[in-house]
Amino acid sequence: MNQTLSPKPLGRENRIMVIDSLRGMALLGILMMNIPFFGKAFELHYNLDILGEYSGPNYWSWWVVNGLFEGTMRAIFSMLFGAGAILLLDRMEKKPLEGITPADIYYRRLIWLLIFGLINAYIFLWPGDILYTYAITGLFLFPFRKLRAPKLALFGFAFMVFATIQSTGKFSAAGETRLKGESALIAEKQNKKLTETQKKEKAAWIEFQQEHSKKHYKEKIAESDENMKKGYFEIQSELASVNKYIETTDFYTELFFDALAFFLIGMALFKVRFLTGDRSLQEYAAVAFFAYGIGLPLSYWIGKTAINNHFDPSLQWQTFNVNLYHVKRFLLAMGHISFVLILYKLRIANFLLKLMSNVGQMAFTNYLMQSLICTFLFYGYGFGLFGQLERYQLYEVVAAIWLFQIVFSAIWLQFFRFGPFEWVWRSLTYWTRQPFLKDQGSKIGAEN
Repeated sequence: MNQTLSPKPLGRENRIMVIDSLRGMALLGILMMNIPFFGKAFELHYNLDILGEYSGPNYWSWWVVNGLFEGTMRAIFSMLFGAGAILLLDRMEKKPLEGITPADIYYRRLIWLLIFGLINAYIFLWPGDILYTYAITGLFLFPFRKLRAPKLALFGFAFMVFATIQSTGKFSAAGETRLKGESALIAEKQNKKLTETQKKEKAAWIEFQQEHSKKHYKEKIAESDENMKKGYFEIQSELASVNKYIETTDFYTELFFDALAFFLIGMALFKVRFLTGDRSLQEYAAVAFFAYGIGLPLSYWIGKTAINNHFDPSLQWQTFNVNLYHVKRFLLAMGHISFVLILYKLRIANFLLKLMSNVGQMAFTNYLMQSLICTFLFYGYGFGLFGQLERYQLYEVVAAIWLFQIVFSAIWLQFFRFGPFEWVWRSLTYWTRQPFLKDQGSKIGAEN
């Protein structure tokens, strides 16, 4: 006979510390990827050529962030999201709640997550929100929960291949535009009469060159700098079309299969006890050696090729017939995870891991807090720093926010069972007010 319990979420005593540490590390790392979009026009986040940032602290900060971490923190966060789904459903199916099924709780959580994602995008004004993507994609995980790790990994890598095919299609379009356009121009110089198709290809190439010229980029940047210094409602109106694009076209052509692939891989890694630190030190060392051994040179090759091609996407395609972005980020993510778990196994940096664990336990709050802090710092209705800081100075802001969130999380969890947004999310999910204070949670646990 199944035991029935009153509705309540996972308590702190039942958490897996190392998973929270990984989540905290990924959450803080995500801010490194997001800060260029918070503080500058999106055209500048990757392209060093526009402002000629080929030396000095801007250049080296670009290499550190894009060479070591770009895409990897989101990959880790996605894998942990998949692991979290298994944790929640496994616990609830073993100890079902009275009058409610695990599916009820799971889908309520995701629906509320979707709503919070919309709030983050349209109210907090962060168009790079990932909660919406996680909520929609997470709806598809429930049927996978019972699969064994090898099948989960197989599905995960299959979806990664599909995501790679999708991104390669977008990747190769610029190269094809160049090849066809230059072919038409050569024919024209040879006094050959162009066909209607060649005329269109020539026009498309000329338009591409104009849109990717430094002059055009600088005009778009100046426009963004002006728009993002306006008031709240003007900025909200400006970003509405961006949010609409990201949550529709971009979601279905890139983000969905990207997220789903890493969710499933994370579920597989959790089921083989890789993410929980239960594998041997030798296994983690072997994975780190292999992942870094391939991932770091690949990341350097991709970055160096972009620099050599002056960030021209139509030239990048000539070096890479397949977009290796997902391969690179998976390898580096596995390297980073393994490195942290090596520290955990060797009991090195336990204090740091504990601090990261606090951040990870409040990941939902800290993620939304990053939106609130950064939009207020950079947008016109706050301090209006948008476009004012150098690339490397943005990471000084990141360091300050990291320090604040680490200290805030540690102090908050001394008194409260959950972060504020976690508490709201859980209360809405379970349709009942959850205990908030630590003492309150202890008393309820004693009564049960």
